[in-house]
Formats: sequence, C-alpha cells, structure tokens
Amino acid sequence: MAELNSVELVVSARRLVTPQGVRAGVLHIGGGRILAVTDTDTAPAAVRRMDAGDAYVLPGLIDSHVHFRTPGLTHKEDWEHGSRAAAAGGVTTVLDMPNTVPPTLSPEAVREKAALIQGHSLVDHRFHIGVDPQRPELLAELDPGVATSAKIFMAGHHTAPTVVRDAAQLEKAFIAAAEGGVQLVLHAEDGELFSLLDGWWGEPDSYARYEAHRPRTGGIAAVAKVVELVRRHGARAHILHLSSAEEADLVSAARAAGLPLTFEVTGHHLSFTDADTKRLGARTRLSPAIRGQADQDRLWAALRAGLPSTLGSDHAPHTVAEKTRSVRQSPPGLPGVQELAVAVWTGMRRRWPEEDPDVAACRLARYLASGPAELFRLPGKGRLEAGADADLTLFSPDATWMLSAAQVYAKCGWSAYEGWTMTGEVLRTIRAGRVIWDRATRTFGAYDGRLLDSTAGG
Repeated sequence: MAELNSVELVVSARRLVTPQGVRAGVLHIGGGRILAVTDTDTAPAAVRRMDAGDAYVLPGLIDSHVHFRTPGLTHKEDWEHGSRAAAAGGVTTVLDMPNTVPPTLSPEAVREKAALIQGHSLVDHRFHIGVDPQRPELLAELDPGVATSAKIFMAGHHTAPTVVRDAAQLEKAFIAAAEGGVQLVLHAEDGELFSLLDGWWGEPDSYARYEAHRPRTGGIAAVAKVVELVRRHGARAHILHLSSAEEADLVSAARAAGLPLTFEVTGHHLSFTDADTKRLGARTRLSPAIRGQADQDRLWAALRAGLPSTLGSDHAPHTVAEKTRSVRQSPPGLPGVQELAVAVWTGMRRRWPEEDPDVAACRLARYLASGPAELFRLPGKGRLEAGADADLTLFSPDATWMLSAAQVYAKCGWSAYEGWTMTGEVLRTIRAGRVIWDRATRTFGAYDGRLLDSTAGG
C-alpha cells in the first residue's frame, strides 16, 4: 500500500475493538488518520511503535453531553480542566451544552465560544446550539457547519437561562428542527408537575425526600409530550439522561414504531440510587433526580438489550461551596466525564461477571463511540477502520484501583465516586495519532483539539 509510506505510528494489539468485533491486529497511523488495519506490521523499521499488550484498543470515546462552563461560569470548570478530565477518562471528543453565560444561542455565539476554547482543549469538540425560546424558528435555517444539534430545556429545568416554557414555542421548535434537519436533544421534565407538588408540600428540605419532590412523573409526562411532537412533525429527538423504567419503555416503543426518537443513559443513573442521595446529599443531587433500584435495574437491562443510542456523563461541575448550600439552594449536577467509561465498565463486570469481556468492550464502543458519532454526524469518529481519525483509547479491563479526590482533574476537585474501587483503567488516550493522556506518567499532551465540522468528509 502506497499510503504506508506515510506511517508515523504503528499500534499492535491483541484486542482491537473494530466494527466487526474484537480481533488481533495492527493499526498503521499517519497524518492523524488510520491508514490501514492489518494482520501484520508492514511499516518501515524507523517508524515509532506502541504495543497495547492485553489492553483493549477502543475507538477514542465520545461524550456527547458535557458542560465545560465556558464562557461565564469558569469558576466551576474550564476547558483546560474539563478536557484533562475527559482525556484521563479515555474521551477524545466532547459535545458541549449551551447553558453558559451568555448562552450559546446563535452562530455568532458558537464562533465566539470556539475562539475562546482554541488552544485550551486536549480534545476535539462540537457544540449543541441552544434553542432560543423567543426565536425557535431559527432552527429551520441552521448552518450544519455551525451545529447539527440543538438543546431544548423543557420547563422542568430550573437553572438553565433558556427554558422553553410555552407549549406553542416548543411545538415551533419541533417544526423548525424537522425543516432544518436538526437533531434535537432534550432535558425532558414537566415543571408544572413539580410546581404543583411544591405548592402542596413545599420545596425539598432534605435529601431523604429529594427524589419524591422531583419524581418520575415529571419525566414520564414530558417524554410523552416529546413522543407526540415527534409523531406529529417528524423531528429527530434524543432524550438526555433518561432516568426511569417507564421513560425507557416509552422511548423504546416509539422507536420500535418507527419514530426517530432515541435516548441517552448517564453513568450516574447507572451507578447510584436514591439511597445514595440520602447518604451523599448534594453530591448526587441531580436533575433528573437519581431514582430507585428498580429503575436502575431497568436501565441496565436496556443497556444490555441495545436500546439506548448513547452513554453520556452530563459532566456539570459545581464548586464545593455551591454544593454545600442549603438543600433548596444547592445546584444540581456533578462532574463525570473522567469517571464515565470506568464506572460503566465496573457496573457491567459486577452485574454480568459471566459475560465475555469482548462483548462488554464492543458494547462500550457502541455507546461511547460509534453511536454518538452516527447520531451527531461526526465524520471520522467512533470507529477503528481505515480512513477514520486516529483516536484511540487503551483500556486495561482487569485493573482495579480506588478513586480519590487527588486523581480528579475537573476544576471542582471532587467526585461522587470517591472511595469507589473501579474495575478497568484508561492507560493511554490518543487523539489524531498523538498521546494526550498517559496513565503511567500522569502527563497530558498538546492543547490543540479542533472544532469539528460536520460538513467535512471523513
């Protein structure tokens, strides 16, 4: 192959996680791309080489749900710290949310945000543009070079600056998204139900009662509205951080009926239950709330059955000072991009110890690589194959280690997973053929992650 004359790096592995399954093989990398996937090393002797040994070589992971807080909220998180946490978690690409200060509601705001981030990101990135409640019709003419997805905060979200509260405006957003071919991503909770409950028994004043005050009915009612809007207008919609068994059933049934509706499961809804919120308090105060054991079991069953399209971290850090406010004033959210892959791997190995690890590795690659790459139109991402970007995650499946605050790279400096004994460890993270995280030396690479253009080839 003539291209092999351009090889800059050869990665040999016994466990390449490819679209066809796990296999032994060799990746020939040059110019930031995978030039070939072969059975043997055919590169010139002078080329740099890396032996992955028994580690899985996954496609570089994609977290399609992060809040890196730039601009305006960088006291909680910034792109340098957020991208360090991502790289340490095996993530090479992130999609960032628009609820910043000011919010990212226009092409101009997207360009300004990209300029702020340039030179400060270890990882490649795109942005979900925000739906402006006053101008939802703008989605019909959205330039796909700017954004291909748009975030709607439905009325159950109390802290975002751009909540769509009016039913007519919400419907206009679905109509415009269908016209413009825009992928909607939704925080789907019904705030009117929460207001009814708060008016009846007051806002939550203890974490023992937090889930009851922000119950599953808010999510179920909102998802039912989304199903009807998708049915009526044909817009593509992706439910974020789905939290209950009933929501999983609704979305799965809608998709089986042919509707373009998908959903995400977060690491924290798979890892914690409402009993943990009673114990950990604000650390697992989230929106949507952490549910009970039966809901967690249903989400795991959905994961095993292949029903979600993505896993996401909803990485949304707050400072310790913010999290130690009163129950009524403490903001929802936790850091999670660093913990996502290892937490889900830990859960899979504990729940299904008899399962072939290769099956689990392919599942991880599906939900954290090929799935989000396809859903959000990220050319070159999510697969180990010739022509794809040379983004790799070297993952040791059997390593065990305990997470401490000293190992947290998010700016907030804390994790809800502190004290957890994890199974699985990210050894190296490689973006565009260059190492951006090395576990052995705890060092990072260059802050030259790029803004991804969905209209580019790849």
